[in-house]
Amino acid sequence: MESWQRLDLGAPDEARDLLRSCCGASAWVERMMARRPFGSRDALMATARDEWFGLQRSDWLEAFGHHPKIGDRDSLRQRFARTAHLSEREQAGVDGASEDVLEALAAGNREYERRFGYIFIVCASGKSADGMLRLLRQRLPNPPDVEIRIAAEEQAKITALRLEKM
Repeated sequence: MESWQRLDLGAPDEARDLLRSCCGASAWVERMMARRPFGSRDALMATARDEWFGLQRSDWLEAFGHHPKIGDRDSLRQRFARTAHLSEREQAGVDGASEDVLEALAAGNREYERRFGYIFIVCASGKSADGMLRLLRQRLPNPPDVEIRIAAEEQAKITALRLEKM
């Protein structure tokens, strides 16, 4: 059964749980629930994106808070156990990274969070630890209003991937 069919045909609680595993913004989940049934993969994906970008900054921050920091495996297993299997696959690029790169990611994450008030959000699938570190460093100088839009776009990519893999 395809992801859109699982959402269309599932009981409301099941559909809500599936959506919540894709994006942690409760307003997004409820808006998606109100738009069921989707009828096709393309309709699901378009709706997910439309509803995401129709949310407020506070909703985006709520969703960001449902992600572990890039490379933070301990946090991933403990605090984010419900979606750890998804994040571990998405962050596979940090496996085997050197200690120097992992330390630089941790330091960059701390600096990013101090600067912007939320964790560094990047669609990590297919990216190496070095590549994510480069992106983090490139994005640090961004003005806050620019960076929140970039982070939101990255969250939209993560949500789409999770919807596909559901």
